[in-house]
Amino acid sequence: MKKHFLSIVFLAVGFTAAAQKNTWQINADKIDPSNYYGITVANGQVGIVSSPQPLKVQDVVLAGAYDQYGRGRVSNFLRSFNLLNMRLNVGGIDVDAKTVTNFKQSLNMRTAAFNGTFTLGDKADVSYTYYALRQLPYSVLMEVTVTPKQNTTMQASSVMEAPDALKDVQNYYNEIDRPHVTLSLLTSQAKSPTGKLTMCASNSFVFSEGHGNEPRIIHEMWDNNMHLMKFNKKLEAGKPYTFWVTGSSITSAQHDDPLNEAERLTIFAVLEGAKRLKQFHTKAWDELWQSDIVIDGDEETQLEVRSMLYHLYSFVREGNTNSPSPMGLSGLGYNGHVFWDTELWMYPAMLVLKPALAKGMMDYRYDRLEAARRNAYAHGYKGAMFPWESAGTGVEETPVWALTGPFEHHITADIGVAAWNYFCVTKDTAWLKEKGWPLLKETAMFWASRVERNGPGKYEIKNVVAADEWAENVDNNAFTNGAAKVNLLNANKAAKVLGFAQNADWDLVAKNIPFAQTPEGVTREHDTYKGETIKQADVALLAYPLGLIKDPKQIEKDLVYYESRYDVNGPAMTHATIALQYSRLGKGDKAYEQFKKGYTPNLRPPFGVLAECATCQNPYFATGAGGMLQAMLMGFGGLDITDDGIKQVSSSLPKNWKSLTIKNYGVDGKTLVKGK
Repeated sequence: MKKHFLSIVFLAVGFTAAAQKNTWQINADKIDPSNYYGITVANGQVGIVSSPQPLKVQDVVLAGAYDQYGRGRVSNFLRSFNLLNMRLNVGGIDVDAKTVTNFKQSLNMRTAAFNGTFTLGDKADVSYTYYALRQLPYSVLMEVTVTPKQNTTMQASSVMEAPDALKDVQNYYNEIDRPHVTLSLLTSQAKSPTGKLTMCASNSFVFSEGHGNEPRIIHEMWDNNMHLMKFNKKLEAGKPYTFWVTGSSITSAQHDDPLNEAERLTIFAVLEGAKRLKQFHTKAWDELWQSDIVIDGDEETQLEVRSMLYHLYSFVREGNTNSPSPMGLSGLGYNGHVFWDTELWMYPAMLVLKPALAKGMMDYRYDRLEAARRNAYAHGYKGAMFPWESAGTGVEETPVWALTGPFEHHITADIGVAAWNYFCVTKDTAWLKEKGWPLLKETAMFWASRVERNGPGKYEIKNVVAADEWAENVDNNAFTNGAAKVNLLNANKAAKVLGFAQNADWDLVAKNIPFAQTPEGVTREHDTYKGETIKQADVALLAYPLGLIKDPKQIEKDLVYYESRYDVNGPAMTHATIALQYSRLGKGDKAYEQFKKGYTPNLRPPFGVLAECATCQNPYFATGAGGMLQAMLMGFGGLDITDDGIKQVSSSLPKNWKSLTIKNYGVDGKTLVKGK
């Protein structure tokens, strides 16, 4: 029955190697609006989610744009203005889902370009491509080519729409005429729901005819939430006509004067010209893809793994201090909040492949350290206690009905572990002193005050929500205890590197944190665990990434025991962890089985975007992608982050792979080629 289910998923998604062949491109040759999950192009700052409607985009999401509205009385991600929607009429026929035929879409992951093509009756063939420009964090570009089948006329409209949640919308239209260029700016400004943020967007047509020959632009105001600019053009049969729309979106969270800045950024993009915009965008993605994972002998898995890596590259960028939420920039999932999903699941792959991208994730936490100190103080602890859900300011943003906010404390240790790992990979002592040490010191202080000192071997951590979130208000959760122990030990390692005095109490606490076993010798998830179904990996994380269990027999005993107790509809990361450890145990085929099991039921049509679980409808789940990439890098690839940098441990590939190549990893850009 399970095999039958998987075959149905693959047929629905159209995401097979036989259909794809090109492992850099995801094709959707049949668009069904009733069963469509958009795929995202993003540059780490702005995300654009595809639509099943031709010449439309579903969502525009900006990193770092939060305000309170809707769910939970907490800060949520905000949709930005939709600045790429297009209306097109050729020969008197409007383009929409009912008038077009042969509608196909694709994503070129190599260049992060989304493309759509269709035929409009006997009038024209149309192609459109859009980009979230990698070199310009707030800017986007759409290219439209119309190839008429007969002499005809065309009207193209760029539509600026405000999301419903925004208020006090103001629309502007400006024309700028200079000796070498004439451009028209379609601009909108609005307040976020509470008025906390000002959100702005602006766009402009770009033409290639040359100054003085551009079509005449007409501006139309439809209502307060939408206005457009349009032009008319005569077309000659068989002669393609191409034009572009470029625009920018920014908020007062990023700039004190977002209205004028949005227009300035758009003018900059217009004067760069479409050719240069695409050239520098492609160059930036070329640099990202220098770090890649290449599988020889399994095109299907290659495409899927590359999609995972593409999404993580899309959701983070160098030079800012945003940090990705579980759904990245693919929409409003999980309110855009930042959880342990970043440090434990997404961050390690980025740290190995692109340390500069990982740095921004750590800087996000450092910049919010003071809020974490206040959180610890409010709960009666010392040091810093990071929130389970974090947004713009670093205060706790978990809705009050969820117990994870007050009790899922392992997030603080996860951040401490991540900080030490950043130094281990980069050996950046200046960063360690300035930012890493404060993070490690304050998180260690938290755990030294958080434990209850009930005698030797019983420095207990009581009343927590486990990594297995179905275990609420339990004592001595295995992963929480393990992460705290590693956090404390790593803080003293950092002190030694920096020449600071060792804190003897941190070592004492780490030594006395307890770990229990069942009568059968299985590591117990928490003090009262009795074999019930669990949500996701917990005990398994002691072996990796914490490295606290090293005996292969104990690792396998724990894996086997808990494998049958995981919820079948749990999140994808669990199977990634199991796959990683089976590969290190020398069982490559077992690892491959778990690896595929972790995500294939989660793929959604028509692009194979990854949902959180087999029955979830919330792609794109960047957390799961991060887990799967760790299974590739640290499992099948055998890479390991150690105190001495990235080393390689023994691991096994599945029989159907000829080789695995990990390109340009670490700060020194090494390449690993691993054969069977």
